[in-house]
Amino acid sequence: MTDRNKGTNLLNFPDNYVAVDLETTGLDPAWNEIIEIGAIRVKNRKEIEKFSMLVQPKMMYKAEDDDQDFAVIDGIKVQFIDDFIRSLTGITNRELGEASKIDKVLPKFMKFVGDSVIVGHNVNFDINFLYDNIYKYFNKEFQNDFIDTMRLGRRLHPELKHHRLKDLADLYKIDYSHAHRALEDCAITNQVLNHLKSDAIDKYGSLEEFDNNIKAKSAHKRHFDVKDIIADPNKADPDNPLYGKSVCITGALQRMLRKDALQLVCNLGGIPTDSVTKKTNFLVLGNNSYNKAVKDGKSSKQRKAEKLMLEGQDIQIISENVFYDMIGDK
Repeated sequence: MTDRNKGTNLLNFPDNYVAVDLETTGLDPAWNEIIEIGAIRVKNRKEIEKFSMLVQPKMMYKAEDDDQDFAVIDGIKVQFIDDFIRSLTGITNRELGEASKIDKVLPKFMKFVGDSVIVGHNVNFDINFLYDNIYKYFNKEFQNDFIDTMRLGRRLHPELKHHRLKDLADLYKIDYSHAHRALEDCAITNQVLNHLKSDAIDKYGSLEEFDNNIKAKSAHKRHFDVKDIIADPNKADPDNPLYGKSVCITGALQRMLRKDALQLVCNLGGIPTDSVTKKTNFLVLGNNSYNKAVKDGKSSKQRKAEKLMLEGQDIQIISENVFYDMIGDK
């Protein structure tokens, strides 16, 4: 699902919110599943309540005879996650075999969250998974407003090469040794948000001035020309899959401005473009739901890319999540 009617992406520091994080089997909600949901309710800047549940995925495969970690479903030894996800999160197949399924977990999560503002790191990733599953199982749209600490981090610390949760945790000397479990990541994100708030006050004098600065920049946005993008030669990466490749974007990206995304492409050694041609190698699909000129959910760029693919041109159409994975900034 790409046409999501989500809440508003905010750039502020509320006193009341719910920090949310998910662990999943992969990066794309169209193919992957949630395996853990964590949330922390914050009221008047204090943690007052926690939510944590594992989720049993639908997809499973038969375990090999020598596998030590497995679940037994209907008398068959199965696995839900591979060694990489198990090593990353510490979650076992045995635990997932005993967990509730997503349609039983989501109502409890939705009751916990209510209409609260959501805070998360790279929170569009989590919200997309939640939105698609809530819509699939309950025919409801997940429309809570949300705040992304990655977006705030980019705004307040442009000097950092990356703005992953680990990068900001390292910046603020926050213990990251137990990360990649949903509830722990919620706690780290909450600490990061508090530090970012202090930095916003230090840099702008007050939160009001921080808000005024954001509004002023939004009011003066102008169209950019890809020809004006200049690469940082120190960041070129010949091993990156975008190196030497022509990249175009259609629609609005969830996590960053298009010009910032194309700047990253250029820095890596890619070739940013504003139109699809026979030389285009990758077309990144953003959200086109805002554009009334788009018909059947496909922009003119996407239609042209599909036509060129049918003609045998070397062009790939990729999702926004796959793009972030390729540039190495999850």
